[in-house]
Amino acid sequence: MKEDYYDILGISKGATEAEIKKAYRKMALKYHPDKNPDDTSAEEKFKKAAEAYEVLSNADKKARYDQFGHQAFDGSGGGGFGGGGMNMDDIFSQFGDIFGGGGFGGGGGFSGFGGGGRQRVVKGSNLRIRVTLSLEDVANGVEKKIKVKRKIQAPGTTYKTCSTCNGAGQVTRVTNTILGRMQTAAACPTCGGAGQTIDKKPADADAHGLKVSDETVTVKIPAGVVDGMQLKVTGKGNDAPGNGVAGDLLVAIQEEEHATLKREGDNLHYDMYVSLPDAVLGNSKEIDTVTGKVRIKIEPGVQSGKILRLRGKGIPSINGYGKGDLLVHVNVWTPKTLSKKQKTFFESMKEDEHFEPKPESSDKSFFEKVKDMFS
Repeated sequence: MKEDYYDILGISKGATEAEIKKAYRKMALKYHPDKNPDDTSAEEKFKKAAEAYEVLSNADKKARYDQFGHQAFDGSGGGGFGGGGMNMDDIFSQFGDIFGGGGFGGGGGFSGFGGGGRQRVVKGSNLRIRVTLSLEDVANGVEKKIKVKRKIQAPGTTYKTCSTCNGAGQVTRVTNTILGRMQTAAACPTCGGAGQTIDKKPADADAHGLKVSDETVTVKIPAGVVDGMQLKVTGKGNDAPGNGVAGDLLVAIQEEEHATLKREGDNLHYDMYVSLPDAVLGNSKEIDTVTGKVRIKIEPGVQSGKILRLRGKGIPSINGYGKGDLLVHVNVWTPKTLSKKQKTFFESMKEDEHFEPKPESSDKSFFEKVKDMFS
């Protein structure tokens, strides 16, 4: 069982935003790797604190966690670090403001953090795109080639060690207080903490030595993704200056509406309309599925509202736990206009006992069918 996020930070469930931030900062400073060199236990606590803060500092994720616990993010990428996959660069990049620090050269969309002798790692900014998928793409998984405009280091750009911080990425300040001399470290104001500044750059490069380039990125989308889900392609965002690491490409999933199939979680629904003769005599009918068409047998005397379940014909679970089902809803179609001959026929059937409704105990009501469907 994963440890409770509130317990990790030592706070109550009713903690305010400021209290959450204060608790995280206290733990992060206590277990910071620069203060605990080669201490794997401290590093693990440092990572756990960052993971807890990443969820509890976000109002939407916190609400989901409060309601569902860790299951709220199982397989959905809810935690930005995906649980145990955290690394120091991610933590310093995302939560550098907790310790103090800015971007490369004082801005430009780059972020990171380092302290106590650890050189700051600058990360390029992320890119975000939206990809539209058909229901068939969602069911089977798909590989998409996407053209993106991303900033890359311009050929010919060179960097030099920052003369202010000598490449450390931070400067130390000594302040006299009533308690004595206090020493603090802050991001270098000249290089913004990167430890490097521009030496030479071509005319088509920006102030950070970057230029915009068109690139085709291959994105592998697994089966079972959900509308609104966000996938990450590591290192395909904007480059960072100098020896920094590239940002990520964040791919938001948008699911197209299918012409005949409706999705509900991993299950699919299909409305099948049958004529009165087919309902009385029986027949077969071809319907759509996400893997092609299949033929459904209609038993004689089928009732409107009956649900036929095709197991395994739904959407694969994103967590890898099998597939959903295709639920076929039978609707007996009553004609709205009749010929004189047809009217005469149905008039003669009014008194026929075979046309009298005689529901049996096995003929469940609509609400019972819905209950069975979700049980």
